[in-house]
Amino acid sequence: MLHFKFSIESGAVMTYILPIQVAFIIFSILGFFLIIPWMIYSYRKYGFFSLWTSLIVYSFSFYMLSALFLVLLPLPTTRNTCALQSPDTVYYSLAPFSFIRDTFTGSSIVWSQPTTYIQLFKQSAFLQAAFNFILLLPLGVYLRYFLQEKRYWKRAFGLGFALSLFYEITQLTGIYGLYTCPYRIFDVDDLILNSTGALFGFLIAPVILALFPSKKSVLAKKEKVLKENIVSPLARLLAVIIDFLVIGIGWSLTIGLFTSSRFIEIIFTTIGFLVVFFILPVFWGGKTLGTNIMGYKLISTVESRPSWQAFLKRCLALYLPWVILTLLNVITGMNIDINSDLYPYHVWVSLVAFIFVFIMWSVLFIHAILVIFRKDNRPFYFDYVANLTLRKK
Repeated sequence: MLHFKFSIESGAVMTYILPIQVAFIIFSILGFFLIIPWMIYSYRKYGFFSLWTSLIVYSFSFYMLSALFLVLLPLPTTRNTCALQSPDTVYYSLAPFSFIRDTFTGSSIVWSQPTTYIQLFKQSAFLQAAFNFILLLPLGVYLRYFLQEKRYWKRAFGLGFALSLFYEITQLTGIYGLYTCPYRIFDVDDLILNSTGALFGFLIAPVILALFPSKKSVLAKKEKVLKENIVSPLARLLAVIIDFLVIGIGWSLTIGLFTSSRFIEIIFTTIGFLVVFFILPVFWGGKTLGTNIMGYKLISTVESRPSWQAFLKRCLALYLPWVILTLLNVITGMNIDINSDLYPYHVWVSLVAFIFVFIMWSVLFIHAILVIFRKDNRPFYFDYVANLTLRKK
């Protein structure tokens, strides 16, 4: 799978670092855009946000990206890789366990001198074999967590073999025709070592997983949360974020495609707030798009059913911070000539606006932190002023 000299001079260190760096960049971008979909899925599945489950899924995603890029990177600098190779280049090795022969052939050990045996572990063939064994070992650990039962070892071995075969075919085809010739060879030893590494990881996984919360504990907490019928603060906040995103995406995909007028955007967003946070819950039994996705609805704390006045109060409580911030941005963003008589006033207004915005966001942030991390199930301010609480559907 990987065939290079393991030495500092040949750039072996960069051979590892570059793929992991690329994987980290892509993982960070994907993780940012997928965090809300993942949180929705996680909450709907478990009834709460499991930090441990999220770490498992995100680390698994990062590992899979890293493994893929370790196999494929660095890429050749030209698409015509055939021009870089001799006509008799062999693109495959079908002799199993040839890495053992290569290790001993390239070593300088003397069998009568045990002190020279250490040379075996410094051979390029051995280090390549060790890398290919370790490459899919974490996959086995993850599969043990997902599959749980030891009796699924054949499945783990098969999945490891299938993934390794995918890597090898990708290399043999020059990334499916992207390059004119393969730039790494198809090696049957890689299939053996990768698959064995995945199986070994599956077998030793209990030793590693014992250090972390088990999947059974997550499922046990799920049963407890479902019985209590409590909507977590993060779920409430995420529903509001989803509704905000719906309004923003609605602008970007409609009128925003044809105009960049700030005034029209403010009018559109104001109407969006009224539709999403007021009209929709009034006619949809206390549900907004966000609360419906998260699986709960708004109910009154003082009446048998919420009044339209309650939903209007909640809508205004969410709208005011946005409209204040937007108007202040418009005012402070005005271009006033430095020689104008209004310029000093503009400077002072901008300073006051900055201080006000800083205080407003600080208060909202502290409020959100207190609601999320305190155990008294206190409401967010926008639900409190409207005398609304939440109940799962």
